[in-house]
Amino acid sequence: MAIKKITVLYGGQSSEREVSLESGKDIYHSLKALGYEVQLIDYPKNFFIEQFSQEDFIFIALHGADGESGELQKILQQKRVLFSGSDHKACMNTWNKNTCKNLLKKNNIPTPKWINVSSLIAMQRNLEDDFFDLLRPFKELFLKPAEDGSSIDVFKISNNKDLELAIESCINSSRAFIFEENVDFKELTVPILNGRCLPAVEIRTSESFYNFNAKYVNKDTQLLEFILPNDKKNELEEICLKTMDVMGCRGWLRVDLLQDKNNNFYVLEVNTVPGMTEKSIIPQQFKAANKNLKKIIIAMINEGLK
Repeated sequence: MAIKKITVLYGGQSSEREVSLESGKDIYHSLKALGYEVQLIDYPKNFFIEQFSQEDFIFIALHGADGESGELQKILQQKRVLFSGSDHKACMNTWNKNTCKNLLKKNNIPTPKWINVSSLIAMQRNLEDDFFDLLRPFKELFLKPAEDGSSIDVFKISNNKDLELAIESCINSSRAFIFEENVDFKELTVPILNGRCLPAVEIRTSESFYNFNAKYVNKDTQLLEFILPNDKKNELEEICLKTMDVMGCRGWLRVDLLQDKNNNFYVLEVNTVPGMTEKSIIPQQFKAANKNLKKIIIAMINEGLK
């Protein structure tokens, strides 16, 4: 099918707006260099679905709820407008961490233990409380929003003081959160492009975990190719591809994992619109392999046209 025009949606209203603006600009310039007729639209203020037809193609560069919750994808699918990445059902499965982890557990895909809470407002601020029994034994826990990205409102907790400070520091404590056990050894991520795993990446940071500063601010964060024996490499890729299938994802995505000291893998979450900034994992990986970023763009468009 011939594409009349490509529109890159970027910006959004989430806490990841600045990241999205940078991702969108990089994608826009790549598309221009490839010879496409392309425009940038700041979503949602300049977005009107009526201006698009089945001859258009939407490249979604929106991080956070605007681009990953599935709501935008549902609108585009109803209007039969083609777009990059996963459909609305897959995005709904992955965007909410509790939903995602329940699907992982149901399909025997290892994931750290967790507890879901609807709000932190009336939260018991004592780690000795019975509420946390499901996660015992633990030395540390993570507090994470059920729906958000780029480590916004994510806190590592080792004592009651940490717990209290985390709750008080949250941007929005009235939304749903999860408490998750900390699997402490190695942080990994596996990009997937059109059903094929790219080389796994080990993340090393001077921060206590791969938080917003580690992702987008600090210059000492290392993204290293994760070398594994063939049997463990195959195991890791099988877990990631099974996760992709269970969630119903397509196109580009990133599976974030942990590895414990016994070399077991645990899926943390799935990102259906990974960052495409200079500091983001997928562009850095292609750069390290001396591959042109434009090849990703072309592959993603071709997958979206299917």
